Amino acid sequence: MATKTIAVSELDSVSPDVSLAGRDLCSVADLTTKELAGMLALAHDVKTNPGAYRWALDAKQMVMFFEKASLRTRLTFQTAMNTLGGSALFVDQTSSPLGERESLADIARNVERWVQVIVLRTYAHDTITEMAQYASVPVINALSDLEHPCQAIADFMTLEERFGNLKGFNFTYVGDGNNVCHSLMLTAAQLGANCTVGTPKNYAPKADIVAQARAIANVTGSNITLVNDPVGAVTGADAIYTDVCTSMGYEHEATKRAPIFKPYQVNETLMAQASPSAVFMHCLPAHRNAEVTDAVLDGPQSVVFDQAENRMHAQKALLLMLLGKGGNRSETGKCL
Repeated sequence: MATKTIAVSELDSVSPDVSLAGRDLCSVADLTTKELAGMLALAHDVKTNPGAYRWALDAKQMVMFFEKASLRTRLTFQTAMNTLGGSALFVDQTSSPLGERESLADIARNVERWVQVIVLRTYAHDTITEMAQYASVPVINALSDLEHPCQAIADFMTLEERFGNLKGFNFTYVGDGNNVCHSLMLTAAQLGANCTVGTPKNYAPKADIVAQARAIANVTGSNITLVNDPVGAVTGADAIYTDVCTSMGYEHEATKRAPIFKPYQVNETLMAQASPSAVFMHCLPAHRNAEVTDAVLDGPQSVVFDQAENRMHAQKALLLMLLGKGGNRSETGKCL
């Protein structure tokens, strides 16, 4: 399936020059509908016209503190910053969690003197929000146990490339109601897309995130639906998304979870229940023939590697918007 080139004029009420200068991105919910639309519009333009942004962040410095292993998140942030003219610094925290050697407040007060943006990939979401509280430069959530906003923004950029405006689009997530699921629900709601989440009992997304997504959906005119039937969840869907059944930090539950999630495997039979033009999505890495079969992951409906590529473009747009006025924080100094 060919990627569609998106013109800003094709998307309703999109302003690519919306400013987020000095803000944090701890959650998709930190963005208004207009701000998210503006970020996506900018991401499409950055992808189409990369040369126009080649030195946009000249001499800007970004530091990445990662408590979890990474391929896509690390490399896409590094390449995004480097190709915008800035520099990316990586600090491996996989053997020493942030806040263990010195307080997050002290780390923030040091690092803000040297860099213009801080990117965190952590376990506890409180690590993200506490760093944002103390740092006077923007803080980006590159994954926490609660959310994965950068992933979701790139995923819906990918859907816009394929389908254009997503109002009324039928998006389905099946599997574990985890951090990725949370950010996907919030992003779908912001863009006016209908989101159905199919999970086993006791593995639904967090109730407060569901309530937050539904509050946004009430404004944008979309629906957030939770079900336990995987077939019912995907029937008529325009996109089917899944993730690993056991997220990082829950490896001790893998044996217990395997039989519970087996009916939620995205295979050719399940994909056949979706719309004929539906796409398959996964944030990767995938456990092949566990949550998704090879036939689907490598099949013609799969857009997983488009998603991976678009992580870089979407994060370019995010960095440009957060650093658009030099990376100085607003007076509140808080996550919005």
